[in-house]
Amino acid sequence: MRAIWKGAVSFGLVSIAVKLYSATEEKDIRFHQVHRSDGGRIRYKRTCSVCGEEVTYDDIAKGYDLGGGEMVILTDEDFAELPLTSSRAIDVLEFVPADQVDPILYNKAYFLEPEGTATKPYVLLRDALTDSERVAIVKVALRQREQLATLRVREGVLLLNTMLWPDEVRTPAFGFLDEDLKVRPPELAMASSLIDSMAGEFEPGAFTDDYRAALQEVIDAKVEGREVVQPEEAEEAPAAAVDLMAALKASVERARTARGEQPEGGGAPTPITSARSAKKAAAAPAKKAAAKEKPAAKKTEGAKKAAPKKSAEKPAAKKTAPKKAPRKTA
Repeated sequence: MRAIWKGAVSFGLVSIAVKLYSATEEKDIRFHQVHRSDGGRIRYKRTCSVCGEEVTYDDIAKGYDLGGGEMVILTDEDFAELPLTSSRAIDVLEFVPADQVDPILYNKAYFLEPEGTATKPYVLLRDALTDSERVAIVKVALRQREQLATLRVREGVLLLNTMLWPDEVRTPAFGFLDEDLKVRPPELAMASSLIDSMAGEFEPGAFTDDYRAALQEVIDAKVEGREVVQPEEAEEAPAAAVDLMAALKASVERARTARGEQPEGGGAPTPITSARSAKKAAAAPAKKAAAKEKPAAKKTEGAKKAAPKKSAEKPAAKKTAPKKAPRKTA
């Protein structure tokens, strides 16, 4: 990794020299715009809309549009005069409980590495943050802009999370928030049951970017000159449920079945449990056939599993014998 910034963490009267590294990286597959016929790169020229001349970077300044065709031009000297007291410092303002920081405020993440002889105070701040179970609210100037940020510990390293300013977070204004919608207690209980049945421990490594992997395979196939295999189509999403309670209950039972748990009610057939997915129905055709031949097996739950095989063989022999005898006498 390459350091993108050098400065110091100001912790009271203690100054900790650090280097800043990007903690994340995007894994998107990037493309260039090219000419379809010959693969040539498409280039864009920076031209002035007034005189039409091509402009170099040295002649480009920042302009603020006032509207009505008026523009205020700001030079490098104008930006240099702006007060950035934390240009090379990460100033700790206060320490707050981590759960008081709304995750929506987080923007980008950076690792901090101690520089030179700053390892001891670095470790001191790291361990103190861990013991206090708090995060440090700091101010830092990155890329000529002062930003609010937090300092916390991740895997033994201080992590700087830049944050949005409060006025940069939009307020949701949706019509349904003003509607008087009431959820029935049974519906809420069933939704809670569904959440419990799908509860687990978050393991980021268990999730993968299937689209990126498939796209990389297409690229590799193009390079190798082999045939591109069409990926399997994803199952269609279920239609919107009309009965909310039925949909919630079906979701709970499906989640429990996926985990190998017994559905509620001891597995007794219901309109919901009988409506299985296509895969489960195809995997158990014998059970359905046995159930159609001998409906009486439903009366006893204990005989449901053993009865279908016997009833599928013996009744067939009893029915065919009486029918053949009358035909011979006739």
